[in-house]
Amino acid sequence: MDRMKGKVCVVTGGARGIGRSIVEKFSDEGAEVVFAIDMNKELLDQLDKETKKNIRGYQLDVTNRADIQEFVNNVKEEFGRIDVLVNNAGITRDALLQKMSEEDWNLVIDVNLKGVFNMTQFVSNLMLENGKGSIVNISSIVGERGNIGQTNYSASKGGVISMTYTWAKELARKGANIRVNAIAPGFIKTPMTEKMPEKVLENILSKITLKRMGEPEEVANAALFLACDESSYVTGHVLDVNGGTVL
Repeated sequence: MDRMKGKVCVVTGGARGIGRSIVEKFSDEGAEVVFAIDMNKELLDQLDKETKKNIRGYQLDVTNRADIQEFVNNVKEEFGRIDVLVNNAGITRDALLQKMSEEDWNLVIDVNLKGVFNMTQFVSNLMLENGKGSIVNISSIVGERGNIGQTNYSASKGGVISMTYTWAKELARKGANIRVNAIAPGFIKTPMTEKMPEKVLENILSKITLKRMGEPEEVANAALFLACDESSYVTGHVLDVNGGTVL
């Protein structure tokens, strides 16, 4: 297939889980290049060995604005554009409200919320120069409904949804064809969810209409749709991929 033919794509948190699935999906769909942004050098090296030539691992911290600027400048110099940005990088530091440390609050907000702001601010400048682009923000069902023990994570993911609505309005207001959408996954089989206790997982499964966890590829399929031209009249939308956890 070639739904991403010729596109220059950037996916943060791209070395494993949902991010890697998105990277591979874009690659298979004919992207000119997919930059898999991640902090984990070991996973990036593994990615480079196992995947196609149009995938490039790139070590980058989404909280480091100077490094992001340098990265965008390098991509601009080589390709002249970034067509697609997927803001997927995220972390968890769970605790109940009374037990959550300020350090864990700050860290999650810095990566999951400010990191999305940082990447989008710099990449959108290049998109505005070219008058087009698609931005896909990976939020979470927790950002819509909250979750016990995840004050910081739910706040960050709720903020991502609010930024999505705002940017959809801002980035298209002068006629630029820049679309901004979000995906709110439910419980997906990833290294993050694999750490959950079995009793917690059983409780989660009982509440999912389809009675199973989602696969990373199922989120990647949603990202592909929102990133490619098939969704050319979709912007400011939050696409739930949760198996009917919330109906």
